[in-house]
Order: sequence, then C-alpha cells, then structure tokens
Amino acid sequence: MREALKDAKVSHETAPTGTTVMPGRRDREWPRPGRCRVITIANQKGGVGKTTSSVNLAASLAMHGAQVLVVDLDPQGNASTALGVDHHAEVPSIYDVLIEDMPLADIVVAAPDIPNLFCAPATLNLAGAEIELVSKVARESRLQRALDAYDKDKYDYVLIDCPPSLGLLTVNALVGGEELLIPIQCEYYALEGLGQLIRTVDLVRAHLNPHLNVSTILLTMYDARTRLAAQVADDVRSHFGDVVLKTVIPRSVRVSEAPSYGQSVMTYDPGSSGALAYSEAASEVAHRGAGAVQ
Repeated sequence: MREALKDAKVSHETAPTGTTVMPGRRDREWPRPGRCRVITIANQKGGVGKTTSSVNLAASLAMHGAQVLVVDLDPQGNASTALGVDHHAEVPSIYDVLIEDMPLADIVVAAPDIPNLFCAPATLNLAGAEIELVSKVARESRLQRALDAYDKDKYDYVLIDCPPSLGLLTVNALVGGEELLIPIQCEYYALEGLGQLIRTVDLVRAHLNPHLNVSTILLTMYDARTRLAAQVADDVRSHFGDVVLKTVIPRSVRVSEAPSYGQSVMTYDPGSSGALAYSEAASEVAHRGAGAVQ
C-alpha cells in the first residue's frame, strides 16, 4: 500500500494520524471566503465518492449560508440527479457551454430543495464531448474561459464534479479550478492511480494552470470494523499530512439511498452518520480557507 504512494509526492507538514468522525457544527456560523473558491473534485478511480462528496459538501455549505454552484462534468449526470435538477437531453447543459460556447449563465439553475445552491447540469450529450473537444481551439481551457466570463464572484464556492477518468473533461476541470479536492476510498485498491493523478496535476500546473493546488484530501467509505480501513487512513495521513481532513466519511446506507430520491443526504436524513460527517467535513473546508499544497 505504501508503494502506491511513492509517486504521489506532495510537500506537507506532519499531521496527527487519528481518524475520527466529529459531530456536525450546525449551531455555529461558518466563515465565508473573501472571494470565490473554485474547487475541483477529482480522482480517476471510479466509486470513491466524488459525486457524493461534491453534492453533500455543496449542500452543507449552502445550508450554512454560503452561495454554492456545482458544475456537473460527469456525463452520467449523477450530481444533477442528486440535486433534483432536470438534465434530460433537451436541457441546456455544460455540454453546450464546452462545445457550443453557450454562456454559463444560460444553463445554471437553482437546486429545488436547498436555498443558495445552484447547478450547471450535465446531460448524456457530454459523453461525446471528449471526442468533440479534440478539434476545438484551446480545448483544455474552455471551462476556465466560461467561468471567467461568468459572474462567479456572486458565489462563495464553485465545486466541479469530474468523471472517473483523466480525459479532456477532467483536464478542463483542473485548468478551471484553483484547488483540488481528492476523495480517497479507505480500501485496498484506493491508492492505485493516485500517483498518476498527482503527475497530471503537476503537468497542468506547469503548462496550463500554475494556480492549481492540492488543498484537500477526503477519506471516504471508512469502515471502522476493519483493520484495513484504519491502515489506509494512517498511510494517507502519514504521507499527505495536514492536507487530509480530520473528518472521515463512514460507509452509510443513507448516503447511498439519497440520490435515488433526488436529494443529498443532508436533506434526505440530516441526522444520519453520513450527513453529520459531511457537515463536519464541509465545516473543515470552510474553516481552512484556501489552504494549499505546493
């Protein structure tokens, strides 16, 4: 397991190795950033909780007064589904922004269940965008250009949910973001490919977006009953240090059920362990500010 981390070299300070799920700070005011934080949530490994984390962190931040936009860059449109946003083929979507140069303002819609939360939906049309982007001018920075032309300063956070790949959609997200949040599943194969992701980040930083920083790592699907989960968590913490959030996201049936009802777990079952954990993780993100790893 430690071998898988050798290529994923990011400078850090040592952090405690304890792994806890703390109660959500629902009774406290969370600080709002001085300017909009654009956070890309990426990991090319599937099933690690990218979309789940994007939706529930966004919902929790919005429930504590922040203005939040979720940009759904996954052709499956699961973030759009979980936010209760319509995303059938005829709906103007992020595909039209990337391929047809439609203004981002023309596709952003409000999430119906949570005030302050908005979504730029994805449709199945996005599945062909990887191929169509190849022939486009400035193909790696089309999302960045759309965000720059949009009045994103009215938001406190823009969270970009990525597909499980390192193709042009994810590269667009890395170029368009200033911070990178990496969800890591607490299971045996979780660390495979992490080195490749960090190398891709280094290339993007060197050639396309020097402002990109790996600011946050979130441990997901933590099963306290297994020794393996604790070992993975300890390995990640010992390697990445303070970049790793203290809060871990436990395995939770409620977290898995919520999207089927077109909701985040924050509204589906706010008292569940998953909702409390995501609330505390979002609190950490808010209180950390724009922390960064060079």
